[in-house]
Amino acid sequence: MMARVRDRRISRSLMVIVSSLAMLMVGTRAIASEDSVSDFSSQSIASLDVPPLGSSDRYLPETAVTHLRLDLSDRRVYVERGEERIASYPVAIGKSQTPTPTGTYEVFQMIENPIWQSPWTGQVTPPGANSALGLRWIGFAQMSNGIIGFHGTPTVSSIGKAASNGCVRMYNKDVLAMFEQVEMGTTVIVQH
Repeated sequence: MMARVRDRRISRSLMVIVSSLAMLMVGTRAIASEDSVSDFSSQSIASLDVPPLGSSDRYLPETAVTHLRLDLSDRRVYVERGEERIASYPVAIGKSQTPTPTGTYEVFQMIENPIWQSPWTGQVTPPGANSALGLRWIGFAQMSNGIIGFHGTPTVSSIGKAASNGCVRMYNKDVLAMFEQVEMGTTVIVQH
């Protein structure tokens, strides 16, 4: 007896759900009462006069792709999706003797808590906020003298200046945020 009562409750719940979905499909704003549920359930959903959906662009996922645009003259990196600017972060760029290269690249390295080895002394610095690479590394350009990338820095006084050996320094909080917004293969456009 309990099973039949439960089955009827489930059946009644399913009819309410089906009728609610059908009302949404035909664009009504009416609320189904228990009487209308039993009346509606006798109709076939296939026989409803459903209006056309319209342009498929309204229902398809966005095709705009996230990319990074590094503006050397602004000393800012912009996270953009299509033409829309999602975020903007101040950066330090390469000095005139070791400039950040311009062009179009792709992210090919993403490292959490990177370890840095000095190219001059060979000394290895353990990962952390006070490491030369900060908390994240996003490599995007392979050059003859090494890899260029975005990274955190403890030298926050350099942000907004031309001060690096070609890499792009960021506040640790900013590189953490940007790291979550990009992925391997994200386009990086570096321009003056």
